[in-house]
Amino acid sequence: MKNASDTAWIIERAASIGFDLCGVARPEKFPELELTGEWLARGYAGEMKYLSDPRRNAPQNVMHGLRSVIVCALNYNTSAPRSTTAIPPDGDTEPRGWISRYAWGQDYHDVLPQKLQSLTAALSERFSENFEARVYADTGPLNERVLARHAGLGWLGKNTLLLNSRLGSWFFLGVILTTLDLPPSLGPAETLPPDLCGSCTKCLDACPTEALVAPYVMDARLCISYLTIELRSSLPRDLREPMGRHVFGCDICQDVCPWNRRAPVTQAEEFQSRTFPQDTLGRSPDPAVSRKDRVEPASLLLPRLEWLASLNESEFRAISRGSPLKRAKWRGLVRNACIALGNSVPSRGSLQHQRICALLTQLSSSAEPLISESAQWALSRIQ
Repeated sequence: MKNASDTAWIIERAASIGFDLCGVARPEKFPELELTGEWLARGYAGEMKYLSDPRRNAPQNVMHGLRSVIVCALNYNTSAPRSTTAIPPDGDTEPRGWISRYAWGQDYHDVLPQKLQSLTAALSERFSENFEARVYADTGPLNERVLARHAGLGWLGKNTLLLNSRLGSWFFLGVILTTLDLPPSLGPAETLPPDLCGSCTKCLDACPTEALVAPYVMDARLCISYLTIELRSSLPRDLREPMGRHVFGCDICQDVCPWNRRAPVTQAEEFQSRTFPQDTLGRSPDPAVSRKDRVEPASLLLPRLEWLASLNESEFRAISRGSPLKRAKWRGLVRNACIALGNSVPSRGSLQHQRICALLTQLSSSAEPLISESAQWALSRIQ
């Protein structure tokens, strides 16, 4: 086994690469993973069949000869308002949607691996013997949150996310599995980070679909993130109204968490909100849309719902290239935008109301059943 100075060197090197947290854990059968079977048996995973992969319960089965797990965290928080407080500029009455903060910028599946590969290359500088290493950034059969907890990066909160007393929860997790025999970050005399949620239940109380069925337990089938990203079929009717304006993911349980009140803000350009000059999408100007709206850059922060719902497949590919948005697929994002429009309250008889009704009427005859059904539901709500 290497010595503690080697682990300390890895943590320092990770910081120099840009990671905000780093720790090392031994690949063991952690008690939290043993609860997965019961969670799956309750059907809480919904259609996410990949969560049933048995390797997720035993990280040593993911890589032959695995001895150590290096876990890194990368802050993606920005200075933009929270979903619970964000409102359009004064005088702007356009129905706006909400895209989860993590999806405003570049795809973390691209950003994280680059940094993890840099850290892996640095390991070769430190250690002369042959070793194997594999990089995972939410791309393999691993429960990163549990590994991060045992690497000393934080505790599992009542909203089921990893919480850190300094960073809150606005960070991505990446993992390096290696055959190097590294001392864990937490020494024999050290305990796991304490659970600092206390008696707080803000996340449970704020969830509009009551997806947090108990502290530390989520029924993913009710989670807005699951509904807007993972679910490929029609959205359950009883959950459509509680979804509000969400079109991709949900930040509510993080927005209300006290540990995120003073979470540091990243300056990384990769995670700032993207904007798209609308003329770059190749769309002919719509005479029904004002000149201001035609030239105003489209943004992933409080995006116009009409813009999202009217995207065609090629336009969706243009805005989702290099973005987490592509996970929802075109038909899924348009479906979500229709539901959000159905939850909007345009002034009846106004030009805006007429435009939205005309758009939904057009989408109601879409060849995509997922879109047509959602548009019909939305139209029945606002006509």
